[in-house]
Amino acid sequence: MVPTPTPRRLEAFADLTRDLGIAFGGDYNPEQWPREVWREDAELMVRAGVNLVTVGVFSWARLEPSPGAYDFDWLDEVLDLLHDHGIAVDLATPTASPPPWLGILHPETLPVNPDGVPLAAGSRNQFTPASRVYRERATAIATALAERYAAHPAVRMWHVGNEFGQIDYGDEAAREFRLWLRERYGSIQALNEAWGTLVWAQGYRDFDEIVPPRRMPYLVNPAQSLDFRRYTSWALQRVFTEQRDAIRATGATQPVTTNFMGFEPLTDLWAWAGDVDVIADDQYPDHAAPTSSSDIALVQDLMRSLGGGRPWLLMEQAISGTSWRPHNLPKTPARARLDSLQAVARGADAICFFQWRQARTGAERFHSALLPHAGADTELFAGVCALGADLQRLRPVVGGRVEASVAVLFDWESWWAAEEPARPTERLRTLEQVTRWHRALWRRGVAIDLVRPGADLSAYRAVLVPHSYIIGTDAATALRAAVEAGASLVVGPFSGVADANAGILTGRSPVLLRDLVGVSGEEWVGLPDAPTPLVAEPAWDAAPAAPEAGVLGERLRAEGAEVLARFDGGHLAGAPAITRHRVGAGTAWYLGAVPSDEVLDAVLGEALAAGGVTGAVRVGSLAGGRLPEGIEAVRRGDALFLLNHGDAAAHLSVPGHHRDLLSDADVDGELELAPGAALVLIERHAK
Repeated sequence: MVPTPTPRRLEAFADLTRDLGIAFGGDYNPEQWPREVWREDAELMVRAGVNLVTVGVFSWARLEPSPGAYDFDWLDEVLDLLHDHGIAVDLATPTASPPPWLGILHPETLPVNPDGVPLAAGSRNQFTPASRVYRERATAIATALAERYAAHPAVRMWHVGNEFGQIDYGDEAAREFRLWLRERYGSIQALNEAWGTLVWAQGYRDFDEIVPPRRMPYLVNPAQSLDFRRYTSWALQRVFTEQRDAIRATGATQPVTTNFMGFEPLTDLWAWAGDVDVIADDQYPDHAAPTSSSDIALVQDLMRSLGGGRPWLLMEQAISGTSWRPHNLPKTPARARLDSLQAVARGADAICFFQWRQARTGAERFHSALLPHAGADTELFAGVCALGADLQRLRPVVGGRVEASVAVLFDWESWWAAEEPARPTERLRTLEQVTRWHRALWRRGVAIDLVRPGADLSAYRAVLVPHSYIIGTDAATALRAAVEAGASLVVGPFSGVADANAGILTGRSPVLLRDLVGVSGEEWVGLPDAPTPLVAEPAWDAAPAAPEAGVLGERLRAEGAEVLARFDGGHLAGAPAITRHRVGAGTAWYLGAVPSDEVLDAVLGEALAAGGVTGAVRVGSLAGGRLPEGIEAVRRGDALFLLNHGDAAAHLSVPGHHRDLLSDADVDGELELAPGAALVLIERHAK
């Protein structure tokens, strides 16, 4: 279960969106501009429909130019100005980018890379989360800000730090890592047992002998690496909670959050989710990738899932181009609009950007902004104003939820363990498989929730496990209960391999799921580069014409499961590749290889049908139950969002009588959706 923030702060965020509708705005950095620009900013914000800005993220050197010497006068003026113009503020602690004096006076606050090289000040993120000095200074400025502004009428939220994802391998991290390990294991004997240190003579006499997984002559102990990842996420989380608690200690009642970064590999967001009052995320899809729209939908589903289905905030995105990719393709205003509407469709009640006014100097001078270098008389700013008007029309969807009947199992610790080197293949990547499986459902208009292992699955008709390297007894028990109650389960290859310490489970695999899936394996096999053909059994009605698999296969033996397809030749010739097993009122499918897109779609389509899962739109005779190419369909509350991410017009049938919130037009029955177009339909009932 995801912990629930306090009802008071949940209600405070609901109050904000009830007041504003869909919140719209972005990061505002007035300290980078002369005072005479500020009033123009506020007036143009009103013109664009901006009603929420994040202030202060990178302002530590301006707020505290010398240790303990605070300068808040300029911030007083900015907050008063914004409030006078009806613009709410998400006030940030500036602790993601310490001033140079901190690293100069206290070099132990600077991070160290795996090669032992300290990283200098002069950029951002130049801190180690292990440093007591850094954390004390960060807590002090968070306290000073909250004491001064907790009662300011402009401040409606608090934003701690920025994009937590820092890592350190230095002496400060070593000290804190050892303390964390003592707390986790209690004794060095228990650690040696958990880490399997008899391999390569790695046995430790004392915790003080342990260092972070720095650069080593050869491979790092995978259990040590996994624990260091756990520690790093915990250490970053502690930085957040210390500042959050300092803000709350001043009597501040506004919700406190920070901006996640999707599937960020250094932070276990399942562990973090209950510590923020509202989920917020930064999203920068690269539309040079043909699958970018479905890929970012997965991230948005994750954010909604982290919050237990509650509305979340899109805290940052780009209005046009970024500046940090080697080659940056800009968005059109129409593309930016579609991206924003997609986030609203999948549960966002705030659509914000980095940043308000495009920077003239510094590293992000070419990163797009709502107000570009060329000023307000631009196509881009006209698009910003149009988007602000569109978002205000969507006030009726505020607070609405996306109801999903499919769960996708995903876990950071399993992901971390599965990415260690020295495994049968490094081509099997957890997130890649989760993305592929999600994409197959996105094309059908089927909503999903991501769930952590062991979660209650009773609300779902289908449960998907694309790749879960670690599956514990609690997860195995929950999966069995779901299937016995009537759910469809599909498990991908190389799942249930290891225990919580990354040690391989002995016995025929997947050890804890063997009885549930009705098959067992004895060998994991990297497959040749060329696709491996499969032979479908006659009973498999859903089989594609030429089934194939690749990357990794398993030597399986059917133990009660029906074999749907076998390997055709090669090292695994004749072995089961795809199986189906009836258990209780439900059915479990097992994939003994990474299937082609066609095979994956066929298996998932069969499982969804068996579980009675349907998409947001009835697709009638469309091939395989899929929506037209590029179409996204999502139901949020009473609203049906239809978005065309493709290059061609699409025809859809939407029975009933509807009103489009964006255009206020009536929509009945058959419709054509042009490329880049969007509809948000509310059903009209006869009077």
